Amino acid sequence: MKKMVVLAALAVCCSGTAYAGMIESACLKSGRPGASRALCGCIQSVANRTLSANDQRLAATFFQDPHQAQVIRQSDRTAHEVFWQRYKVFGATAQNYCG
Repeated sequence: MKKMVVLAALAVCCSGTAYAGMIESACLKSGRPGASRALCGCIQSVANRTLSANDQRLAATFFQDPHQAQVIRQSDRTAHEVFWQRYKVFGATAQNYCG
C-alpha cells in the first residue's frame, strides 16, 4: 500500500498545457513527507507527457484518497483497466525521471 501511495505521489508535474498543475497541486496539498515544489513539479511534467487531462483528473484524486487507486486498479471496468496501464507507465516514468 505504501508503494501505491508513492506511485500516486509520483503522478504529477508542469507543462504548458491547459491542465498543467492538477497533479502538482494535489501533490503539494497532500502533506506527504518529501512533497516539494521540485518533486511535485517534476511529476506534473511527466504526467503532462504521459497522461490525458481526464487521466490526470482521476490520478489527482489518489492524493486525497489513496484507497481510490486500489479501487480503480481492481475494477472490472475496461476503462479503468486501460487507465491503470497508462498510470503504471506514468508512475514508472516519474520514478525514473524524478527520483
